[in-house]
Amino acid sequence: MPSGGFEALPPFCLNGDLPEGVHRATLAQVIERFGSQTLQRLAVANRLEHIYHTARSTGFLARFVVYGSFVTQKHEPNDVDVFLIMEDSFDLAQITGETRLLFDHLAAQTHFGASVFWVRRLGCFGGEQAAIAHWQTKRDRGKRGIVEIVEDAL
Repeated sequence: MPSGGFEALPPFCLNGDLPEGVHRATLAQVIERFGSQTLQRLAVANRLEHIYHTARSTGFLARFVVYGSFVTQKHEPNDVDVFLIMEDSFDLAQITGETRLLFDHLAAQTHFGASVFWVRRLGCFGGEQAAIAHWQTKRDRGKRGIVEIVEDAL
């Protein structure tokens, strides 16, 4: 069993996506699996790692989900797509500097090279699992697997 006690991420489907579902993995597992095959993937993985640590630094990160081309077989993903669920007590007015940019979609795209969406736990219509599961839907309405980054100790 890989580090952290989590099963390995599943193999890709024939279409290059992960199998449908929310697959849990540590940041290290995600970087190892998706972040080293090309220079572009390495660059995007570095962005993901920076975003993850920035979100955690708030002290209010509840869930961190990665979806889109980075968690597929696509050779050169342009960016990383992230969905954050923050604790209800998260107060954006108290966030400053670079961290503040993470919670402004357009600023995050420019500064972090990422598409970042976020919500507080109470804002998850239908519950957290439904909110996360929504990001499995592709533009063509098909489903794909996505990854929730979890701590080693969980």
